[in-house]
Amino acid sequence: MAVVIDGKQVAASYRETLKERVTALRARNIVPKLKVVLIGDDPASHSYVRGKERAAQEIGIDSQVLRFDETISEKELLDLIDLMNEDEEVHGILVQLPLPKHIDESRVIMRISPEKDVDGFHPENVGKMMLGLDTLLPCTPHGILHLAKTQTEIAGKHVVVVGRSQIVGKPVGMLFLNESATVTYCHSKTKDLGEMTRQADILIVAVGRAGLVTADMVKPGALVIDVGVNRVEGRLVGDVDYEAVKEKASAITPVPGGVGPMTITMLMHNTVEVASRG
Repeated sequence: MAVVIDGKQVAASYRETLKERVTALRARNIVPKLKVVLIGDDPASHSYVRGKERAAQEIGIDSQVLRFDETISEKELLDLIDLMNEDEEVHGILVQLPLPKHIDESRVIMRISPEKDVDGFHPENVGKMMLGLDTLLPCTPHGILHLAKTQTEIAGKHVVVVGRSQIVGKPVGMLFLNESATVTYCHSKTKDLGEMTRQADILIVAVGRAGLVTADMVKPGALVIDVGVNRVEGRLVGDVDYEAVKEKASAITPVPGGVGPMTITMLMHNTVEVASRG
């Protein structure tokens, strides 16, 4: 029976460290400030932003959410980003994705100053991550790495990543490679997914397909990190057949309550990092 990795507990512990760092910054009259831009009325985005607000308040970060209708133009949004880039009191800028179809997400991400890109999506930060340089890391991959480190040594392990998204799949593999793991990527064109996943010491699944990974696809004793969030019959489930796989794995993250809390915590971490550099 696997150890269930309690993401909420790990996140709460890490946030205590962040609180101490914020207290020390405030003693130097530095108040970490995060600005979040929320466009439209996507329920998932609103829920995620509320979680960010609560986390910021708990840690002592000054968080402000700027809400706009879907009618905002791309130029208006880019002009707003320019103002926040120039505001020395703003340490972190986050534009909540997805954006309305008339706004180019890539252009918006590129417009945010790399030094304030607390999502870790700017190409400059992604490039530095690829090179193993100090930079602002993408939040979900960083949270996954932190969770894995609570369970095992990373160096020398075989990590199999199922999924190749820009936000999770690609960067999480690179973070583990930077920790001296051997990394294999799998995706929709992989010919025998089960053959690949059964080789994993650490299996990370980030596709968005409920029940994609079954127990017969998991090596006994593997660490399984489920990043998927799917709604099935009114409840949230991951990409992994949780009940069956937890009988075989050494440790597993639940959905919800696994990776999610760490994503928000690492956003707070990045904001504090930027403020500390000041």
